[in-house]
Amino acid sequence: RPSPEEALQWRDSLEKLLQNPYGLASFHSFLRSEFSEENVEFWVACEDYKKTKSPVKMAEKAKKIYEEFIQTEAPKEVNIDHFTKAVTMKNLVEPSSSSFDMAQKRIFALMEKDSLPRFVRSEFYQELIK
Repeated sequence: RPSPEEALQWRDSLEKLLQNPYGLASFHSFLRSEFSEENVEFWVACEDYKKTKSPVKMAEKAKKIYEEFIQTEAPKEVNIDHFTKAVTMKNLVEPSSSSFDMAQKRIFALMEKDSLPRFVRSEFYQELIK
């Protein structure tokens, strides 16, 4: 469990929140409680994807991420604009570690301006900073 000081930093930095295993888990639980966990799950999948070295594994993961989060009617479809979706699809013709960068940045920005403020106001977060 993080110290209240550590948890306080999350208010101003989604990056710090996501880098902290406890912070990530709490944020994920919070989002699950309001049925919007697909964004953080997509972000985590992209982070994992970027660490992949093998071209074969990269292609497999890219396909999985696309089918789970990007394609229309995907089970956990993230809310990205048409242009970002088109760029991402074009990037997947030859998957590279940056294939999902644009979409991941959009989702990060969305979580930062939408999900993070709600999380910070939640009872769960308020308990952490006591």
